[in-house]
Amino acid sequence: MTSSYIGRFAPSPSGRLHFGSLVAAVASYCDARANDGKWLVRIEDVDGSRTVDGAADDILRTLEGFGMYWDGNVVWQSQRSELYGEIVRSLKSKGQAFDCACTRKQLLGQKLYPGFCRNGLPDGVEGRSVRFLTPVEDVQWSDLILGNQKSRSGTESDFIIKRADGYFAYHLAVVADDEEAGVTRIVRGEDLLESTPAHIHLQNALGYSTPEYAHFKLALNDKGTKLSKANKAQPVEIENASEELGRTLKFLGIEGVTRDEPGKMLIEACSKWTL
Repeated sequence: MTSSYIGRFAPSPSGRLHFGSLVAAVASYCDARANDGKWLVRIEDVDGSRTVDGAADDILRTLEGFGMYWDGNVVWQSQRSELYGEIVRSLKSKGQAFDCACTRKQLLGQKLYPGFCRNGLPDGVEGRSVRFLTPVEDVQWSDLILGNQKSRSGTESDFIIKRADGYFAYHLAVVADDEEAGVTRIVRGEDLLESTPAHIHLQNALGYSTPEYAHFKLALNDKGTKLSKANKAQPVEIENASEELGRTLKFLGIEGVTRDEPGKMLIEACSKWTL
């Protein structure tokens, strides 16, 4: 890997950073710095209904307090709706996306979208959302941590790229943003592994490059479920940065880092980092 490496950390401003999100930040940061690459930060506030006032600024201050400084300007998804709209219109014009009138109630119990609107809307019915027409083909990729991965033909749904409430969907926004930023490697938690086939399908449809992927194990709570803001995971505090970093590095398997101020700890940790 050369300095052409571009990585990113993309938190959702639905609350403060907790231990699980700190693990994601440190993993992506150390991988970028270990490869002499750029580390970008993107605020994934495309879903305004989940955005908590002040959370984004708090996240950025926390990253700095833990010694993580990003390259370039922070990108805000809420400012990119025009781009997302252009992509949706382009996909629809090429027959790679379609309007959908289905409600959650109609699709209750369906693992995959059954295709009710795939060939056009019923007469007198207006579309509520827009779905990507997922190709019926295998997707294979090599994860840098988990090894060879495969999604078999016909097992992926026609997923939503623009929601009924007008917000653009995560899958569309993240793929568009990574391409525009030139991201070459995505380091993130295993909970997003199942999103990768959708992202690769979209990348292929849009003529985008596919980054390398590395999915690390998740931090769990005492009930064995993922640490998350929804599960009321406790936020990390800047005044405890050295202690929290030590715990994070141990979780990631980086041993022998001297307890010091956060910036120095991260420099040492990044020098030991391997995927």
